[in-house]
Amino acid sequence: MKIQGVIHIVLKLSSVPPRFPASVRRRYLAAVASRDARTDGAFVYGVRSTGIYCRPSCPSRRPNGKYVLLFSTPRQAERAGFRACRRCHPREERHDARAEMVQRVCREIETSESGPVSLSRLAAVAGRSAAYLQRTFRNAMGITPRQYADAIRLARLKFRLRKETDVTNALYEAGYGSASRLYEQSNAQLGMTPATYGKGGRGMNISYTIADSALGRVLVAATQRGVSAVFLGKDDARLAKALREEYPNAEIRRVSEKETAWVGAIVRHLAGRNPGLDLPTDVVATAFQRRVWEALRRIPFGATRTYSEVARALGRPKATRAVARACATNPAAIVVPCHRVVRKDGSLGGYRWGLECKEQLLRQERAMAKQESGERKARKTG
Repeated sequence: MKIQGVIHIVLKLSSVPPRFPASVRRRYLAAVASRDARTDGAFVYGVRSTGIYCRPSCPSRRPNGKYVLLFSTPRQAERAGFRACRRCHPREERHDARAEMVQRVCREIETSESGPVSLSRLAAVAGRSAAYLQRTFRNAMGITPRQYADAIRLARLKFRLRKETDVTNALYEAGYGSASRLYEQSNAQLGMTPATYGKGGRGMNISYTIADSALGRVLVAATQRGVSAVFLGKDDARLAKALREEYPNAEIRRVSEKETAWVGAIVRHLAGRNPGLDLPTDVVATAFQRRVWEALRRIPFGATRTYSEVARALGRPKATRAVARACATNPAAIVVPCHRVVRKDGSLGGYRWGLECKEQLLRQERAMAKQESGERKARKTG
């Protein structure tokens, strides 16, 4: 799927948490950017600047991302004050049994207030076997029903932790049956304890540096455990804002390059002077994302792999698109080298920081790898 630029979603806070998990939201926004007709029926999008809502495949001009809102159904969009597009006619039904089945299952998961919904119950809602549901849902959404349910529950928890003063009430209202189990997994799910998250990250100590590099300005943010984010761009204020949006009340401070070795290592790497970049990371990820990112770190310096090759290496040969999404959502660029993954035909595919940047990274790595290989041969013959 070719994404023409990055589209951001704007959601207004209300009495309910965001309707779509972040991974699904990114997939839907990518579908809008590429006019993917396969997602027609799964959702519609409204454009705040025009007051019109469309189906994903609408041939009209692509909207400015900051004006985009996502809705599950045309009815939701109309309740929010949007009117139907006269070009793509989003109210007209285009029958797709699989899309309808996935929609029913999503609604069942989203409206359940009694904790996780069993796969057998979801299969009954779908009217198909559990195996068929699992396979079809994963192909449509990029994640399993269980992962979707976990993402919905975590989104509810995040929303309630920002509103509730009582952490225990927030946990149980979000559908967690055991507070102790969540606390055991909190580092992987929230990047901190629920109590700390509920305070907007208050109590966390995050340091970041923005420095010049061979690819422009680079922001490196980290906790004591490792690198949490590496952003590339041209505007320091935008880079810093992106970091603060996730941790609005954390103790975030900008430090000099001399106060951390990690940014120096990354800058040297981008300049071609530190090929063996092996830094610890501290990132929030789903189990599948973490597996993909670990696989990316095993790709040899100077080499590339295709999305399908990475999927096969994970034992998920049909998960090519899910691998591509995991690459696109990698928060620690360079440290987790998602730029080393290309399309099957050899073309670069997508890259969050721009194809020119990706091409430059690969060209530089190939040159350095070739030079190192030549030096090794020279030492052997010498």
